Amino acid sequence: MSTLTPASDRRHGEVSGADRRMWWGLAVLTLPVLLVSMDFSVLYLAIPAITDSLAPSATEQLWILDIYGFGIAGLLITMGNVGDRVGRRRILLAGAALFGAASVLAAFAPSAAVLIAARALMGVGGATLMPSSLSLIANMFPNARDRARAIGVWTAAFAGGSALGPVIGGILLHHYWWGVVFLINVPVLAVLFLTAPRLVPEYRAASSEPFDFVGVGLSMLGILPLVYAVKTMAAEGVDATVLAIGLFGVLMLALFLAQQRRAPAPLLDLKLFGNPMFSGAVAVALVGMMALGGMSYLTGVYLQSVRGFDVLTAALAGLPMAVAVAVFSIGASRVVAVVGLRTAFVGSILLAAAGNLGLLALSMSSPMWVYLVFTSVAGIGYGVQFSLVSDVVVGSVPVERSGAASGISETSFELGTALGLALLGSLATLVFREHSQGWGFGDTLGETLHVAHGNEDAGSAVAAAARSAFVDGMHTASLASVIALGVLAVVLSFAMRTRRAVMPR
Repeated sequence: MSTLTPASDRRHGEVSGADRRMWWGLAVLTLPVLLVSMDFSVLYLAIPAITDSLAPSATEQLWILDIYGFGIAGLLITMGNVGDRVGRRRILLAGAALFGAASVLAAFAPSAAVLIAARALMGVGGATLMPSSLSLIANMFPNARDRARAIGVWTAAFAGGSALGPVIGGILLHHYWWGVVFLINVPVLAVLFLTAPRLVPEYRAASSEPFDFVGVGLSMLGILPLVYAVKTMAAEGVDATVLAIGLFGVLMLALFLAQQRRAPAPLLDLKLFGNPMFSGAVAVALVGMMALGGMSYLTGVYLQSVRGFDVLTAALAGLPMAVAVAVFSIGASRVVAVVGLRTAFVGSILLAAAGNLGLLALSMSSPMWVYLVFTSVAGIGYGVQFSLVSDVVVGSVPVERSGAASGISETSFELGTALGLALLGSLATLVFREHSQGWGFGDTLGETLHVAHGNEDAGSAVAAAARSAFVDGMHTASLASVIALGVLAVVLSFAMRTRRAVMPR
């Protein structure tokens, strides 16, 4: 087991100690990150095929998309702490085994309920992969400049995987059945199992404090009921039961925060949020991924079900944004060197907002270049901001706490994606149903189009009205994401004003 590098050396070391084996180890660590992020978005284009095969209800369809992200978000902080204690490489490989087994179960799921359960297990496995891989990078690259480059590559894999998910999924769906989007995880994980023991060193931080099991329970009891309540209220309206569930979640989160202040070894080190850079980075991860996740899902449905493009064309349309995200994730440190951290953060958020604002120009007949240009602009913004988030968070804590700190940032990433699907997806659905105007729409656009195709008399009119209503819902969700990003940019521009913001050295 390797010895932990002192935080001071990690922050200020100038001589690069990275050799070829370390960079190969980084390549191995990007594999699980790529898979975890891809499995958020890979279903965006597969949902129509899954709907035809398994006939999920509107609620089941959202849970198929959401439960994976909620499971990851609820357990990331826990698994980051577990990795710090039992070994980060060990927890990485254990999570990969569960992730692979659950992927096989999802691929051959005979019903929507089984698919939801498999996605939940994938979430548990995925929760071990993200913080362990990022914290291992903090250990493997003690030199700050090497670490910044490594985190840029890691972020490119994470953000790029989210953007590439629909592309790869669309290409596979063009040739195979929907279950193949899960089976592609298996060979990649096999490479991880074969190479990680040789290229990735083990790290563990000794701790004599008891593990915070109470915090684990309270965090899960807070996150899941609250998000469920928000989803249900947006899709079906408010009733006493849903309101009670939401209030229960709020109460549990309040108890969790109170308990974390007293716990000897808390899951969530609240003192970290006293650092405005750390707090700002976490907020960027949450809001940025909410905007990216929600709009990627909605535009995937738009390209297929509104514009009528086949799944391969819809997938290829996502390539420019995927390239933009990957390239600017790796190049984020150069952007900071030119304009400074504060300007890079705020500017990247505004670019993402501008890209989402451009989606308001999408209509039932708009040219494809409109979609390509504005999603690429958003991709530049997302690539820069997500790379900066990871570097700021990892650079804010001693190396022995990097697993817990990365768990916080990854929780924000994953919870943001899940909230994007839940909140923006539910908002679009609410507008879609409100615009039914007596046509008798189903709960989703896909369900409505399926029924309309069987109606010889008014089917074409119902389909046209449903597509128009969906575009209205997508516009509303896009405007909501623009407002959220704009508010965040304004807040950060003031919060980072107190002192000159520079990259960790």
